[in-house]
Amino acid sequence: MHSLIREVQKEQLRRVPEVKTGYTVRIHQRIKEGEKERTQIFEGLVIKTGHGEGSEKTITVRKIVQGIGVEKTFPLHSPNVTKIEVKKKAKVRRSKLYYMRERSGKSARLQERHVTDAERAEEESKMDAMIQEAVKADEKKKAEEIKAEAPEAVAEVSDDAVQAEAPEAVEPAEKVAEEVKEEAAPAAEDSEPAKEVAEEAPAEEEEKPAE
Repeated sequence: MHSLIREVQKEQLRRVPEVKTGYTVRIHQRIKEGEKERTQIFEGLVIKTGHGEGSEKTITVRKIVQGIGVEKTFPLHSPNVTKIEVKKKAKVRRSKLYYMRERSGKSARLQERHVTDAERAEEESKMDAMIQEAVKADEKKKAEEIKAEAPEAVAEVSDDAVQAEAPEAVEPAEKVAEEVKEEAAPAAEDSEPAKEVAEEAPAEEEEKPAE
């Protein structure tokens, strides 16, 4: 599954117990009929676990109702599934128990054992630990991505800032240089007559003693 899809589906994931093929589960499903809403309980044997990942994962549960086999497929992370209880566990060697459709009576029995409250509490603590580890891993991954992108972001910001400020900084410098040249030009013109006067002054002084 793509990482982006996994990130989107992360918000849709719910806290559910571990369910495998061969488990006997009790599923509480919310059913809406018109304006009324009720909870229906479906208890049976898990004969198949879907190959979906994340919020797409499903299970198929089978039970016998008045001698007729009934199967229902439930999405594990559906908001309509309010609760999932694992009642019994059986060791099986197949991932799909389709052969149970052809069996009835004693031949349909599996070597099952009941799940105790202590085992349920242990599974819940494991789920909490897994959730905390997943949260920490996500935070660490996000921090590494931010660190990796930070130098590039700073470089882009600095380049943009320099390009944005450069024209404004260059224009005032050119204006100042032009103003200095304009002020220097009149000063240079004024200095030339002063030199001429200074050169003519000694000549007049020399002529006076001759009279």
